[in-house]
Amino acid sequence: MNNLQLALALLGAVVLAAVVAHGAWTSRRSRPKQAEPQADGPNPSTLDFSLPHSADAAEPPEGASDQVSGFEPVALPKREAGLDPLIDVIAPISFEAVVSGEAALAALPTTRRVGTKPFALEGLSAATGLWEVPAAGQRYSAFQAGIQLANRVGAMNQIEFSEFVTRTRQFADAIGGEAEFPDMLEEVARARELDQFAGAHDAQLSFTLRARKAAWSPGYVQQQAARLGFVAGVIPGRMVVPAKVDGQPPILVLSFDAQAALADEPDKAALRQIVLSLDVPQVAQEDKPFERMCEVALALAASMEGAITDDNGNPIRADSMDSIHVDLQQLYETLQLRDLPAGSELCRRLFS
Repeated sequence: MNNLQLALALLGAVVLAAVVAHGAWTSRRSRPKQAEPQADGPNPSTLDFSLPHSADAAEPPEGASDQVSGFEPVALPKREAGLDPLIDVIAPISFEAVVSGEAALAALPTTRRVGTKPFALEGLSAATGLWEVPAAGQRYSAFQAGIQLANRVGAMNQIEFSEFVTRTRQFADAIGGEAEFPDMLEEVARARELDQFAGAHDAQLSFTLRARKAAWSPGYVQQQAARLGFVAGVIPGRMVVPAKVDGQPPILVLSFDAQAALADEPDKAALRQIVLSLDVPQVAQEDKPFERMCEVALALAASMEGAITDDNGNPIRADSMDSIHVDLQQLYETLQLRDLPAGSELCRRLFS
């Protein structure tokens, strides 16, 4: 009996050990994938796409960790001066004497929008003969006010045009000038035509990468994306491939659940999908953003065991990417013929 009891005890111990081992193995498999410890020096697996992007995006930032705060935020895009009759209603303001920048600044409206449209005032510098945003210490021989004809919210309407006239006249009166305005009905019609063109040629593309097996932790996603040139954006759960020029929109955006990025224990947060997106009109064609988007999606799918799909979960194959690329080439050509090349200041303003 003693030998039987000993054998049963040993068998029970083996079974218990097997159960514990299986539980630990299952637990490890169900945990989100974690970021690997960073080694010194460049990562040999980092891909070089030979596409133009900023030096800041070429390698992961020094000291990058699992946290979004471990990366340097990218500057938000800034609007540049440059009213243009192609997409703006422009009202010239004339006066007899030169006006100082201080006087112009004091007379400027407190808001830079009229309804849903950007509103701008520019002065003709007496020193350079160039139009610029009014600044202290400068002198101006003329001014012009402008309201954008259309943006992604829609076309300028009669109410917005009327408010533009009122606001411009207030500025002109304050500096002792007189404003001239084009015909309202003609400008509203022009706004509608431009809005129709923009609506027919707007393109915002996205690929969804879905986990095939284990989920991903935010740190794992950040590490994999950083190897391909992404850095953290200013919004939690958002990473970007920065533009070559500071202040311009990013070339690509990678986004995931912001709550997971802000979790108290991000290594335990589980992500089962991330989204790669491209705002086509905002990025210059010569940056080859769609080509890079496809290569990044394929690289991440391979390294993270993910599947590339559309918003509805339908698989996106290489031949589908080629078809999209052909359509994009036609879009780029159409924008160029309209004097609105993708990535230009005017195109970015119209598609905003």
